[in-house]
Parts: sequence; structure tokens; C-alpha cells
Amino acid sequence: MVRFAAALCLIAVWSVSSRAVQMILDNRAITEAISIGQSRERERIRFHQPYRLMVKQSPMDWIDVITPFHRVVLAAEAKARTGNRLFAQREAFAALSEAPGQLTFVLELTFHPLNNFIGVPDYDIALLGSKGDRLQPDRLDRYPRSQPRVDTPTPEIPIPGAAPIFSKGEPVLGGTIVVPFAASKLDPVGRYTLVLAEKGSALVRVPIDLAGLR
Repeated sequence: MVRFAAALCLIAVWSVSSRAVQMILDNRAITEAISIGQSRERERIRFHQPYRLMVKQSPMDWIDVITPFHRVVLAAEAKARTGNRLFAQREAFAALSEAPGQLTFVLELTFHPLNNFIGVPDYDIALLGSKGDRLQPDRLDRYPRSQPRVDTPTPEIPIPGAAPIFSKGEPVLGGTIVVPFAASKLDPVGRYTLVLAEKGSALVRVPIDLAGLR
């Protein structure tokens, strides 16, 4: 009960005081992230909500924003789901090392059922800053999906290099695009527009306010 009460306090403090993405985590921030990841389900769901941007504009369903702080929360939460709450700071640093110095956007897509795709289309993705600056991602990792997606309140991040190989004629129902940006290029309180385009034509524009995250 003490642990859960502490987690509630941390979430309350975070919701009031957070006004910028924390690109580099100190020991205190890591401790807070671990505590949130090990809290009760309803508290975790509440924490995750600002990090999921519902789009519902074809072909994009939503975007999950994964900041360094959010990444540690997700790692601690995944460990807790297995029944193991022994999550140390060294494990937090290991989670951060999977995407060093990065802020990651996970795009969930659904395609028209009559499409003839053999994989995730070669979309272009960029961030447009409020001053007209255009930022390109470090890379784009595309993962096609041939099965109906099971919606979860937290992002399901594919393992790099683990994209499935489809047999001939297998339909592509949707997919995931993992888009990391170098945190050093981003304003932690900045407002951006994520643009998904195809052959130079913008298909979806999504406003993103980093000041509301941590």
C-alpha cells in the first residue's frame, strides 16, 4: 500500500510539474519512473494516456510517443507483469541504452482491406517545427502486420530486425513504423507537427506538444 500511495503521489506531481521532456534522466527521475511502472494498473494507464495521440485518419490509427522517462516506465511495467518487481537502476540504464539519446514515435497503421501491399509502404516521415524547421528521423523501421491487431494501452515495440517475412499472397492488414529522432535536435518544450507523406504528398499531419510530456 505504501508503494502504491507513493506512485500516486509521483503521478500527481508529474502531472502538475512536468512542462518538458526530460532528455537526460538523473537518479531521482529513474527512481520515479520505476515506481510508476510498478504501480497499480489504473495508475499506469493514467500515466500512459498523454503519450498516446489518437489520430484515426487513414492510414494512421495513433502515435505512441516514447521519451526516455516513458521508456523506463515501460520497461519496469513489463518486468512487473511477469510477477518480478525487482527492477534496479542498472536495468533502467539498460533500457535507455536500447535507444540512446533518442525520442521515439511508434506509428500504428491500418490499411484498406482491398490493398495490394506486400509490406508497409515507403512513407516519408518528418517533424516540422514551429519556426519552419524540418527534422528528419534517424531511421524508419517498418513492420508489416498480417493479423488483426490486439489493442493495448501501452505501445508494443517490435524488436529491431524482427520484421516478419510474408509468404506470397498473404494480405497486409496494417503495420507499425518505429521512428526515432535524436533528442539533441529537439526542443524539450517545443511544438511540432509530425507529417506522414507518400511521394511528396502529405497524407496525415499530427500536432505534438512535447511540453505536456516528460
